[in-house]
Amino acid sequence: MNKKLDRRKKYTRQVLMDSLIALLRMKPITTITVKEICEKADINRSTFYAHYKDQFDLLEQIEEEIITDLTMYLNQYNFTEEEEEALQMTEKLLEYVISKGEMFQTLLNENLDHSFERRIMDVARSFIIKSSVIENELDAETTEYVITYVLSGSIYVIKQWVANRMDQSPRQMAELITRLGLKD
Repeated sequence: MNKKLDRRKKYTRQVLMDSLIALLRMKPITTITVKEICEKADINRSTFYAHYKDQFDLLEQIEEEIITDLTMYLNQYNFTEEEEEALQMTEKLLEYVISKGEMFQTLLNENLDHSFERRIMDVARSFIIKSSVIENELDAETTEYVITYVLSGSIYVIKQWVANRMDQSPRQMAELITRLGLKD
């Protein structure tokens, strides 16, 4: 009985997430109602509220799930060779983006605020800080500015790539991003 309940709960959450993502392709989160999500999911509102506070909570849970999954995905790799490290990290990140293509096309579109972008930047920042991608000849404050500059540009390049339906390979885009971001 408990397994059936867990499966049902998981199914309900997935249907609600899919419904919100489908609605986000058409309009901003601020104009989406819980009623619309429930109608699209064919689930009643009380069931929705048993899982989420509102549409913003549902979106936050979707983002959290992706960020957690992305972090686990990147953690499984042991990036080596300093000069290749940034390229390897970027390529793996882009491979992950492709694996969740439609989700990223939706979450990086203009119908949302930039919270998801900031969260991706935070994941990338933590991997950059753990690695030796940025030369430590700079003081901590300057290094933080450099990392923010590189990541901001990279996010917008990735957004353009996603908007172009990922028309280049992850390797090609990783080479472009690292060449632009790590110029001496």
